[in-house]
Amino acid sequence: MNRPAPVELCHKNMRFLITHNPTDSTLTSFIEDWAFDDGAPPPTKLVDDWLNLLKKKFLEEPGCCVAVHCVAGLGRAPVMVALALIESGMKYEDAIQLIRQKRRGAINSKQLTYLEKYRSKQRLRFKDSTAHKNKCCTM
Repeated sequence: MNRPAPVELCHKNMRFLITHNPTDSTLTSFIEDWAFDDGAPPPTKLVDDWLNLLKKKFLEEPGCCVAVHCVAGLGRAPVMVALALIESGMKYEDAIQLIRQKRRGAINSKQLTYLEKYRSKQRLRFKDSTAHKNKCCTM
């Protein structure tokens, strides 16, 4: 399978690395493994856990990088990043556009509909920080 290269997305004090699935040798670098059905939107509990983890990480280490993966790096991983961008105050259309600029072919129509209907609770509204650190947390 020809998989796209990992891409970094930055917005405010958040940095994300979207990538395809890890190998056996890199799997131990990932601190959480929240699976959900391929091509589907994520369950509510998973979204809540994801956003809580991001809030904690980005408050503790503004500018740190969080890597998120799925099999090809085109569906589930970009959806999770889109949710974070939306929760930070970005319109869903702008989140999709930013992700697709870097990750062509990302987010299928079912996931797009989910993101369009998603209502932000603004759980990731942070003060903008220009002090980016070179630390990376992998998911």
